Amino acid sequence: MEEHEKRFLAAKAKKVRQLTIDSIGRLGVGHVGGSMSIAEVLTLLYYRHMNVDPQDPRRRDRDQLVLSKGHAGPSLYAVLADKGYFPMDWLHTLNRGGTRLPSHCDRNLTPGVDMTTGSLGQGLSAAVGIALGNRLDNIESTVYCIIGDGESNEGQVWEAAQAASQYCLGNLIAFTDYNKMQIDGYMCDVMNIEDLTAKWVAFGWFALRVNGHDLEEMDRAIERAKAQKHRPSMIVLDTIKGKGIYFAEGKLASHNMPVAYADALEAIDRLEKEG
Repeated sequence: MEEHEKRFLAAKAKKVRQLTIDSIGRLGVGHVGGSMSIAEVLTLLYYRHMNVDPQDPRRRDRDQLVLSKGHAGPSLYAVLADKGYFPMDWLHTLNRGGTRLPSHCDRNLTPGVDMTTGSLGQGLSAAVGIALGNRLDNIESTVYCIIGDGESNEGQVWEAAQAASQYCLGNLIAFTDYNKMQIDGYMCDVMNIEDLTAKWVAFGWFALRVNGHDLEEMDRAIERAKAQKHRPSMIVLDTIKGKGIYFAEGKLASHNMPVAYADALEAIDRLEKEG
């Protein structure tokens, strides 16, 4: 990755965080933690890797993203608005009456959202179905899926993992947002999922683990995953819940928390001063 590309992507990731905390702050409550921990991977996908067209969001041969951890929708909305899928001021309506940006992703409401999600454990199954359908239709595209670490406690995730391996879905690349926390506590206390990378390998996937806030590491991992033509890929992202937001970073309470708009503005200002 060239230095100018890295600077561009880093600036976009910062903007995603700023837009996201602004929309949550205007509402007064929201899923800060899990939205902020995936800012870099969303930025990398939509601004570097995914073949998409905001002017034709349902184009049949597009790459698709299933945000299985649908409660992180606010960060996806920030990316989609910045890409031009819908007007930026829609972000001010997050989870309000009549909005087209509900708390959890809804493909029937939001341009650019490829799958309705939020019932944890189901998104990877949907991604497997999309990837298999595209292959049957001779569509050369990639399906991406982001799941949560707490979500990985769901048995359906592993049923989908087995199916993806069985059907040799090389057009499926998934990510685990491994921020080590879920709504009820730390992963190691609730249900330890280590060694997570080894588990995916055991299910027949190409799997590797990287820093989920390092754009270059993730970029290299995605390129390696794209080279896997006959098996699905899982990239485990070591992340920090609430990353970049001074009052939420690394805190269990950030899963779904009240946010005063003054605090949101302070967070935006601090991000800007980071350079």
